[in-house]
Amino acid sequence: MDKAGQKGTGKWTVINGLELASPVTLIAEAVFARVISSQKAERVEASKILTGPEVTPFSGDRAAFLVDLRDSVYAAKIVSYTQGYNLLRQAASEYKWNLNYGAIALMWRGGCIIRSKFLGKIKEAFDTNPSLSNLLLDNFFKEKVLAAQAGWRRTAACALLNGFPIPAITTALCYFDSLRSERLPANLIQAQRDFFGAHTYERVDREEGKFFHTNWTGHGGTTSSTQYNG
Repeated sequence: MDKAGQKGTGKWTVINGLELASPVTLIAEAVFARVISSQKAERVEASKILTGPEVTPFSGDRAAFLVDLRDSVYAAKIVSYTQGYNLLRQAASEYKWNLNYGAIALMWRGGCIIRSKFLGKIKEAFDTNPSLSNLLLDNFFKEKVLAAQAGWRRTAACALLNGFPIPAITTALCYFDSLRSERLPANLIQAQRDFFGAHTYERVDREEGKFFHTNWTGHGGTTSSTQYNG
């Protein structure tokens, strides 16, 4: 049956990510995908009522599409390891651990679940730069992801246009696009937070760390909330 089980390892990792403010978005989506797969009765009932796009027969280059699919899985896999290592680095900072990141990759290679040829490349990356802040900034992984991103995008677009959920691959792509963006639309989020809850905001034309509040409607008071960054 299309009901995936789980024993809690992914859930535990996602909880750690939330507690340490480390975005393990791919693992989170993988966990939630398992959860919704287990809701079989609800999905069967919904399938009788909710409709999606009409799936058209594939008429393109099948061999090329399989290459795109392979590239998208490979790139998403790199992002998964990247996010996992970011979580380890955040935990090391929080708990004052001295972690050997290259050795961790080799330890994983000897496990029963995590098996990947590029674990050796992860060790090489940290051997070259022990203070590497993000695996995607290493030359090997940067080149692999950049080479794969066109196929990655085509795969995501094809799946979404035809109504096939691929949450792990698409959230990995969103993480990549967020990471490479010097400026994100989160300014709108912060403006909304100030509008609805007077949580204040920083300005691009003022020094960082100085906060402002706007009476957006003209009917509010001068009270503002304090800042808390999780």
